[in-house]
Amino acid sequence: MKMKKIYFTLLCCFFAASTYAQNSYMEIVRSTLKTEKKALIAEVMQLSDAESTGFWEVYNEYEQKQYTLNTDFYNVVMDFADNYENMSDEKAIELMNKVNKFDFATSKLDKIYLKKMLKVVSPQKALRFFQASRKIQTLINAELAAEVPLLETID
Repeated sequence: MKMKKIYFTLLCCFFAASTYAQNSYMEIVRSTLKTEKKALIAEVMQLSDAESTGFWEVYNEYEQKQYTLNTDFYNVVMDFADNYENMSDEKAIELMNKVNKFDFATSKLDKIYLKKMLKVVSPQKALRFFQASRKIQTLINAELAAEVPLLETID
C-alpha cells in the first residue's frame, strides 16, 4: 500500500511540473520527485549493509545523468507545446529526431549503469532496480501522454 501512495505522489509531482513551467517551482517539484523515487527504490531494493554504500553511489550517479536526459526531454515537450498551433514539417522532423536521440541516450545510459550496478549488487538485485525504475518512469510517461495532445495534422 505504501508503494501505491508513493506512486501517486510521484504522479502528482510530475503533473504539477508539467502544468507549471516556472523554473524555481519546477526544481522544487523535481527535488520532491527525486526524494520520493529514492524512498521507493530503497523500499523495493532491500539492500544489505554491504551492498548499500556501493549501490547508492552508483544510483546517485545514474540519477544525476538521468536528470540531465529528462531535462532535455522536458525541453522537447515544451518545444512541442510552443509549436503546437503552427507546427511546420521541419519542426516536426526536428522534434521526432530529438525524441529518438533521447530514447537512444536513455538506452545507452541503462546499458552503462547495468555494468556498474552489477559490480555492487547481484544480477537479480540489478534487475529489480531497473524494473522499479522503469515502472516509475512508465507511470510518469503515462501521465505525460495523457496531458500532451496528439498533433492535429494539416494535411
